[in-house]
Amino acid sequence: MRRTRQRIALLVLPVLVGSVLLATAPAGAEPAGSSAEAVRSHLENPDQVSLVRIHLSGADLLDRVVAAGFDLEHGLKRVPTGIEGEAVVTAEQRAELAAMGVEILADHESFTWSDEADGGLQSVGAAAARAAQTFSHEATVRVARADWFTTKGQGFLYVEARTTQGQQTSPVVTMQLENDSGPGSDFAFARTMSRFVDSGQYMFHRNLFKLDTRPSQIRVTSSTGGVATGHVSNWLEDGVPPLTANPGYKSDFVDGYQHPQQLHDRIEEIAREYPKIAEIVYLPYQTNGYQRKAQATIGGTGQAAVVVSSAAWGHEGGNEITVEFVDRPGADLPLAVEVDGKAVRVLLAKNAAGGLASTAAQVAQTLKTQSGGLIDRAHPYRTNAGTGIVQPSAPVALTDFLDQKRAGAPDGEVPRGPNTIRALRIGKHRDGRNPGVLIQAQDHAREWVPATTTLETAERLVHNYQTDRETKKIVDNTDIFLIPTNNPDGANYSFYNNASQRRNLTNHCPDDNADPARRNSWGVDLNRNYRVGSAQDGYAGGSFSCVSDTYQGPEKLSEPEAKNIVWLAETYSNIKFFMSVHSNGGQLFWQPGAYIANGRVTTPRPPLRDELFYWQSASRILSQVKAHRETVVTPENVGGSSDVLYSSAGNVREDLYHTYGIYAFGWEVGGSVYNPATGNWQGGSFQPPWVGNPELVSGHAETMEYANGIMEMFRIAAEWGKDHKKPTSKLVPGGGTYSGPVDVRFEADEPVSIYYTTDGSRPTLDSPRYKATEFREPGEVFHVTETTTFHWFSVDTAGNIEQNYDPSKSEARNNFRKATITISN
Repeated sequence: MRRTRQRIALLVLPVLVGSVLLATAPAGAEPAGSSAEAVRSHLENPDQVSLVRIHLSGADLLDRVVAAGFDLEHGLKRVPTGIEGEAVVTAEQRAELAAMGVEILADHESFTWSDEADGGLQSVGAAAARAAQTFSHEATVRVARADWFTTKGQGFLYVEARTTQGQQTSPVVTMQLENDSGPGSDFAFARTMSRFVDSGQYMFHRNLFKLDTRPSQIRVTSSTGGVATGHVSNWLEDGVPPLTANPGYKSDFVDGYQHPQQLHDRIEEIAREYPKIAEIVYLPYQTNGYQRKAQATIGGTGQAAVVVSSAAWGHEGGNEITVEFVDRPGADLPLAVEVDGKAVRVLLAKNAAGGLASTAAQVAQTLKTQSGGLIDRAHPYRTNAGTGIVQPSAPVALTDFLDQKRAGAPDGEVPRGPNTIRALRIGKHRDGRNPGVLIQAQDHAREWVPATTTLETAERLVHNYQTDRETKKIVDNTDIFLIPTNNPDGANYSFYNNASQRRNLTNHCPDDNADPARRNSWGVDLNRNYRVGSAQDGYAGGSFSCVSDTYQGPEKLSEPEAKNIVWLAETYSNIKFFMSVHSNGGQLFWQPGAYIANGRVTTPRPPLRDELFYWQSASRILSQVKAHRETVVTPENVGGSSDVLYSSAGNVREDLYHTYGIYAFGWEVGGSVYNPATGNWQGGSFQPPWVGNPELVSGHAETMEYANGIMEMFRIAAEWGKDHKKPTSKLVPGGGTYSGPVDVRFEADEPVSIYYTTDGSRPTLDSPRYKATEFREPGEVFHVTETTTFHWFSVDTAGNIEQNYDPSKSEARNNFRKATITISN
């Protein structure tokens, strides 16, 4: 492995970074009654900011950095030595990151896998390691995955392998990977694999490297002596025609990024145009809305500064309020407030010598009680005690800052007031008879491609229903709910104010973080606001800080946006599939999504059946993505999100799967695309150019290819709903007589749960369930040393039971599967 000068743009620059809202006036400001006009609170020039590449040692450090308020979420990249990403920081923040243990990388420096053989385990002697034998049945090395894929004319081999000594650090266990060049050829091309450790726990060794010829087998050798071989499988399907290839199929409807008003207007129009197959579901919990209280910080940022906020929303009168601090002539004058319409004049106190005597704390308290209800909050600046003497100020106009238009933002006034989120429901039968599929996009405001991807999917469904057979099957046999923007308030803020906005627009911050300079740091991360595996329960990846980009909220399900998703799951019990669409990491994942950092204790892992179903579905979905322009989401970026990405406490997928039994996917669209011109993987951004390089970074291309994937998810759901076929399973190598101990395992013709016994009893749903050897690995292997009879039955994801066996009735037919392994000696 090595680092190369490779640019991977993971974060967009925020419009305003490190800005501080101030309004000050000289001590000799004109007294009350002067003709001085109110001055609009202004933004200081932002501190000099820069985009820096960073390296973190692991998810635990990532959690601490995000909790400190740094915006690092999404677009992160797992590397063997930790996590890489980018951050937009000032010089002061850069120093703060370094003090926390974050490595600032050289310009454009990034990890990439080595393309060249390195000779393997030279320190221990590769030949000696290969010759070493395992001295117990417990395998010291196992191959978990060996995947081959091609993209843009280049072949790649991805391998994961484990050693039982992987946690050992003195010395660190190394592993060597070799591959052949096809059936019958010798192993060669020795490479040293990279050891993957997360939160101090060994995960596996892995490698991704280029090959021009597809290998048939690999061999993995541990420095401790273990050796294992494995067959290479194809990752994704080459040559799969996308739905868009069908004659007459209509696609490419979305011609640019859409703000929430456009999205809502269009899906309502679709419902009006296609009433036989579409309707709008208005979700019951209204959001905060694109609205804020008008504010100003008066008097700098020191002990004499006062932060004031209007009681009314800015657009409902808060923006018309002015606050003036007045120095009156005289001595022994009390602190008082005068209100004339929307003009608030604070008459500063004077001591016996005629000097100003009002502290910031006193002024703030007086404003709250004597402003005639105009001022809702008033307090010293951040953590200041407010002991400084307040100085006179000219009238300062409060503002909600929502009338500021970001350069390049669309025209048009954003509606104020609470927002009602819409779901577009599509299906011929919208009565619960068909399996439901819920697609939720734009939980995170700055992620614009997920919204256009979801809208494009809706357009394809309704426009192709009458003319395309596959689309008709989908609409006739599924019940689809599409939420193109689940965070309309934050999305509007991203379009019009701060491109990097991630969270919603609800401010839960107490006074120490409620000044307007913090306004780009308010809100709740909606994908941390759910009930299962939350930060309140001790899981990593959710923050208790109200200015962190992973702020979980004041309590579970505190936010209407999260409550609406739970409402859908409980109201429409036929919803069996879910996809939360994000950007821009290039991952497809599921449970477990979170872990307790100490010991890396994850939320419950799905049983082997569900894990295999997730992998099977992922292969189909991602093959449709690849069919558009050969974009490959690599195997290292697929699986349990806490295994391939990081811990995200309180995420929606975890809640829907564990609470309601919904197959819940998370999708990071975008991410890295292989660039054959440079030989590197090139990353994207949250808002890539809509029309860019169609082979690399382009919002349009990402929208089209990932809409392909969502359409395939609908086909999976439709087939699942029609699945009445009984599964078939077997014991391999099967019953019979063996001269010595034998290894056996279960196999099935589809993803199933297998319940078994070895004591002669009937298997039931309470019997042991066949499980994986380890996460991201196939089923366990039984080492049988004495004659043993297996009784078992299998259940597929649709609930079909093998051979119509009824495990609930003790008097039922014993038509379960049986096999006896006889050990002759």
